[in-house]
Amino acid sequence: MSTENSISTEIRPEEIEKVKAALSEIQSTLAPFIVALSAEQRKSLPKMSDGTEPFVEKVLDYAEDSPEFVPPYLNTDELKKDFALTQQLMPVLRTVEQLASNLSDTTMLAGSEAYVTALSYYNSVKMASKMNIPGAKTIHEDLKRRFAKRSNGAAVASE
Repeated sequence: MSTENSISTEIRPEEIEKVKAALSEIQSTLAPFIVALSAEQRKSLPKMSDGTEPFVEKVLDYAEDSPEFVPPYLNTDELKKDFALTQQLMPVLRTVEQLASNLSDTTMLAGSEAYVTALSYYNSVKMASKMNIPGAKTIHEDLKRRFAKRSNGAAVASE
């Protein structure tokens, strides 16, 4: 187990509250414009990517320059609106995705360091319990529940 401390920082509660308020404001601002899709809907939709974006842009240009080829069921104004919405939201999405990735990495690293440190304490208490050091057995009995085995051999956390 590594004892390297790669992250050592504290965030004041008022800073967390400020971030939560800002995120709430963002959610409120975007709420009228965004939708939530089911996993099945996400899976079934054709996706726009960096390669398809220029294609859609060209289609828009051609539809305006050569409207005689626009099928009667195609609403060019809606196509423009959908493409414009994509163009507006994509930079926001990229920023949010990068933030989410960095938050996930930071949380994972801090959690990993906390867990590894806790395991070091647990192993110390476990050894002290084996050596019959007063008070160690009670702590060890409580903490070892985290590693209780199920009938299939997998560790399970106890309540």
